[in-house]
Amino acid sequence: MKHYDYLIVGSGLFGATFAHFAHKNGKSCLVIDKRHHLGGNVYCEEVEGINVHKYGAHIFHTDNKEVWQFVNSLAEFNRYTNSPVANYKGQLYNLPFNMNTFYRMWGVTTPTEARRKIEEQRREISLELGLSAGCPPRNLEEQALMLVGRDIYERLIKGYTEKQWGRKCTELPAQIIRRLPVCFVFDNNYFNDSYQGIPIGGYNRLISKLLWGADTITRMDFFDRTSQGPNKDNWRNIADKLVFTGKVDQYFDYCYGNLEYRTVRFEQETIDVPNYQGNAVVNYTEREVPYTRIIEHKHFEMFGETVYQHPKTVISREYSTEWKEGMEPFYPVNNERNNSLYLQYKALADNEPDVIFGGRLAEYKYYDMAPIVKRVMDIWHKPL
Repeated sequence: MKHYDYLIVGSGLFGATFAHFAHKNGKSCLVIDKRHHLGGNVYCEEVEGINVHKYGAHIFHTDNKEVWQFVNSLAEFNRYTNSPVANYKGQLYNLPFNMNTFYRMWGVTTPTEARRKIEEQRREISLELGLSAGCPPRNLEEQALMLVGRDIYERLIKGYTEKQWGRKCTELPAQIIRRLPVCFVFDNNYFNDSYQGIPIGGYNRLISKLLWGADTITRMDFFDRTSQGPNKDNWRNIADKLVFTGKVDQYFDYCYGNLEYRTVRFEQETIDVPNYQGNAVVNYTEREVPYTRIIEHKHFEMFGETVYQHPKTVISREYSTEWKEGMEPFYPVNNERNNSLYLQYKALADNEPDVIFGGRLAEYKYYDMAPIVKRVMDIWHKPL
């Protein structure tokens, strides 16, 4: 097999972006992925002329002009603005929490009225919980109650969060929601960033441009030591350096124990109507509804009357669950136990001079897409 400067394990956004900058700097790369496709979790599949986000909604948003200009130099982005809706027992509320939400919930029409309502509930909760000034909330429930009051918490946060994490809010650390977006304006834009959108034609176009110049192999498991292709045992015979984007605990053979992850199961359905829910993202916030949200994919790239030019639509129901062997890990569970365990693995990773660990799984932290791109840019701004 040809010898490379870099073997990149994982063709998601981190791996693909790294391959782009490596090629740009005259380095050779081999990118392998255990899935049947490239692109990791941003992979899109065309169904009925609609680009379906196979692994959940991915909206690119950033305040970093350099990052925005970079991704747009490779693929043109559209004007999509993330404005999710929350469904609680058939009642619809706008997200993030804004004046439209407050009007729907309490009938208030001015920011002053909305602030007063939230402050009243905060004071009542503070007395109930016995939280004096300077006393930090002890768990996510107390944190959320002190941020937005009881009504918003009970209807729009509690059930959704417990489904998402598979744990009661009283068992989750407060830092998961150190802050919640609360806007006292009539604005349904979820992200407060200067730039936002989705690649026209789907994320596969961006990934293809990023991987141009690199060799790629799919259905190749780095941890299959019986494989004659690149694997954990023989990679140094194939490349000078390794870029690893998989699970950090698996890389070190779980020597300190298993880190916990959450995963998502997707139930996809094609429906013979042009417009199912009128929005790309609808969250179902009551605990009794088993799925966390429904994604209607055509709304990511079709706006206004263009929605009706396609007679069918594709939706995905998302079910959050605990990760088990054989599933795809999606989110690190950053509680005290896991964060402490990760630091042990990080110490091992820091002692691997020829290995770069990058991305959600390898760094055991939640990343949006733009920070992933910026992280790779920063790596290449330093000598490797």
